[in-house]
Amino acid sequence: MKFTKMHGCGNDYIYIDGFQEKIENEEKAAVILSDRHFGIGADGLIIIKPSEIADFEMVMYNADGSRAEMCGNAIRCVARYVYDRHYVHSTEFSIESMGKVKYISLILKENEVKLVKVDMGAPVLKAAEVPVLSSKEKVINEKITVNGTAFNMTCVSMGNPHAVMFLNKSPKDFELETFGPLFENHKLFPRRVNAEFAMVSDRNNIEMRVWERGTGETLACGTGTCATVVAAILNGYADKDVTVHLLGGKLNISWSGNEQDSVFMTGPAEYVFSGETDL
Repeated sequence: MKFTKMHGCGNDYIYIDGFQEKIENEEKAAVILSDRHFGIGADGLIIIKPSEIADFEMVMYNADGSRAEMCGNAIRCVARYVYDRHYVHSTEFSIESMGKVKYISLILKENEVKLVKVDMGAPVLKAAEVPVLSSKEKVINEKITVNGTAFNMTCVSMGNPHAVMFLNKSPKDFELETFGPLFENHKLFPRRVNAEFAMVSDRNNIEMRVWERGTGETLACGTGTCATVVAAILNGYADKDVTVHLLGGKLNISWSGNEQDSVFMTGPAEYVFSGETDL
């Protein structure tokens, strides 16, 4: 079976061309292939398939084999993959993930994809739809104590659930390995949660680290970056256009602040290597 490994700001996945390849047990394949010691090594597995409601479908699995609704970094890589292989000839097209359709705009230089802009849709803020258990309709800047430490938490869904915490120090100095798993599996989150820990540098720049459910820390998270900017704007910390600085690179996020408006994410999509596996 042929595969291609790609990354968006260091958030790396194994990409399988579902137009050419078939996998009998996708969940098991995700676990085996994602293992960084005994497999190819990645944050998860992406299978590119035909779609009945969009131009393409992105089927995403975390490294533990659990299915994920959406990944902002992966969808940019899928967009570059299908364009480079001439499955699509337009620079604007659509990709489905878990029944939700996202709209893509490629930014080219000399006919090579340099950046991918994604309409990520409007953020979901209602607690029941994130989902997060709360007596309030929305969870914005609410206090939560985890492992004896108090945080202010804002919850946003960008197709998958996120809890965003703003710190008064650089997240590089934050004990992510301790608090990430505690947030991911906290009883308030019935479908677990991706946890973002961020520091606002100024109104147009945010520094962030992320703990992703089913994977652990990743070098970047596209949906988490969008959720963090939405949370920053809702709390009055940031303007409408923000550069988020992640361990693996930078993503540009724009949002009007209107809950009905889409969040737009722009960032790179890069190849690592291609090969074949006996799986």
